[in-house]
Amino acid sequence: MYSDIPVSPPDTPLLRQVEQGASVGELDTAQLNRLADELRAYLLYSVGKTGGHFGAGLGVVELTVALHHVYNLPFDRIVWDVGHQTYPHKILTGRMEQMHSMRQAGGLAGFPKRAESEYDTFGVGHSSTSISAAMGMALAARQQGIERKVIAVIGDGAITGGMAFEALAHAGHERPNMLVILNDNQMSIGHNKGGLATYFAKIWASKTYIAMRKGSKRVLEKIRPAWELAKRTEEHMKGMVAPGTMFEELGFHYIGPLDGHDLPGLVQTLDNMKDLEGPQFLHIRTVKGKGFAPAEEDPVGYHAINKIEDKPKGPQVVKTPARPKYQDVFGRWLCDMAERDNRLIGITPAMCEGSGMVEFAARFPDRYYDVAIAEQHSLTLAAGMACDGLKPVVAIYSTFLQRGYDQLIHDIALQSLDVTFGIDRAGLVGQDGPTHHGAFDLTYLRCVPNMVIGAPSDENECRQMLYTAFQHTGPAAVRYPRGTGPGVAIETAMSQLEIGRAVTVREGRQVALLNFGTLLPQAMQAADALGCTVVDMRWVKPLDERLLLDVAQHHELLVTLEENAVAGGAGAGVNEFLASAGITRPLLNLGLPDEFIEHGSHADQLTWCGLDADSLRERIKTAMVRHGIAHLVDMTESVELPN
Repeated sequence: MYSDIPVSPPDTPLLRQVEQGASVGELDTAQLNRLADELRAYLLYSVGKTGGHFGAGLGVVELTVALHHVYNLPFDRIVWDVGHQTYPHKILTGRMEQMHSMRQAGGLAGFPKRAESEYDTFGVGHSSTSISAAMGMALAARQQGIERKVIAVIGDGAITGGMAFEALAHAGHERPNMLVILNDNQMSIGHNKGGLATYFAKIWASKTYIAMRKGSKRVLEKIRPAWELAKRTEEHMKGMVAPGTMFEELGFHYIGPLDGHDLPGLVQTLDNMKDLEGPQFLHIRTVKGKGFAPAEEDPVGYHAINKIEDKPKGPQVVKTPARPKYQDVFGRWLCDMAERDNRLIGITPAMCEGSGMVEFAARFPDRYYDVAIAEQHSLTLAAGMACDGLKPVVAIYSTFLQRGYDQLIHDIALQSLDVTFGIDRAGLVGQDGPTHHGAFDLTYLRCVPNMVIGAPSDENECRQMLYTAFQHTGPAAVRYPRGTGPGVAIETAMSQLEIGRAVTVREGRQVALLNFGTLLPQAMQAADALGCTVVDMRWVKPLDERLLLDVAQHHELLVTLEENAVAGGAGAGVNEFLASAGITRPLLNLGLPDEFIEHGSHADQLTWCGLDADSLRERIKTAMVRHGIAHLVDMTESVELPN
């Protein structure tokens, strides 16, 4: 698939000079164009070696070069939204030789990170935050009397988020000196209105027009009706040829749309706008994947790529079919369930591909709603549908559900509305790191009344649990991780599980390991070495209280296991129940520690958190010694029970 991506380092003499300290600000037009070409070539090469996001980065090469040429970085501030587009920025800021470590353990983060570089002014990962953060920096500069330029770069997808509009409205009121650049790569906002728009945009960005506008304002403001007429005339003229009237109404001076790949034009426009007072808005049009034909033709497929592996020499081994990812299990269930029940509605906040909804969107277009990057709206939309007889299913990443927490509580759970949540990317997510881990959902969901929460241990259990949650009348969530499961056979038939009923999958003695979710294989390996009982708890809320009482009565040590923060998680729920029942058995809660886990492979992260099989065995052995049952460490006699 990635055969056109270079596997050898490109020749980049000018880029090397910048890496070694040469100033981008001192380059002439020809050198800037050459730097952009070298930057694009190196980006293709480096991401091919590591994998990661690169379609958005290819689209902002010229913009990145222009920003580094015009502004005094890092004294001036650039806040990038989301972070997918920042690889060229990282290359230009002393990290070129580290790009091979991108998203690897101990290497560069896949997103801007303040601790990584002084050029990364704000850590991002969630969308639509750049305007708010940049405004905060602009107001801080004004408060302290610092003459600093502040720029927010936001994509056309990210600007659909409500937070972005809240910031735009506030900036129009406070009028800080800041520039918002809308990188419109045609993935969300409609096309501009032809060459006339570009022609007028150049006029509006010219120093002559700006000077005339300021002069006219000074004269005509003394005659209010004349000034209002002139202002409306200008707005109507802009509205005829450019989509900027809305931003003007919010209080911004709008320029655009401009060709975002016209480097000299960008430099001239940014230089003209640099010293303007008040909130400025520059709208540029770019092509996602610019300069790499396959990515231009398939911007979704080339949004990010996997690491390109060297082809092995010798006879090729026939690969076994890949196991389905959990998102595929969800997508298959969603289609099957939609065939059975025409009340089912699928909702996603801009995560169609990532959540496995592509087939559903194609087969059931009138029952599919992509609400853009608007998590809060997605939940209240589902609530409204549930009020009037529909059965919405919200497909959302764990980390993004955090953004709609008030709507979850107030609009859905408080009213006990019939909404099903497919919570993807629960637990540790690997190379995307701490901004994308689903580390807290069990904690923040468990405390909400009326919620049912399921944590399946494998692919088939996930399918059956989704079916069960959908049949339940009221809010119910099923959380599952990124990637593939253990590879169990997935039953075509769908059957309801008993909500709040756990299953003992291994009989042992003295120690009971209570597993919540997909760490069951690691739990089984540890239990095989120690002779533990293993219970697949399945449900975080409600808990199987009857089984917990029985397990506590027949075991000396209880161990809970989850890929969620220990604080307030599923294990904490077990602690609370046993304490309320007056049971004082020793308890060991294993899960994610009270810290943000850095990027790396999922296996690395489990090891760092002590959740791999070997670490589990040693941690349980240590607890056994501490509680005086060390003589049972070598016991391996057990009886396997059917699931």
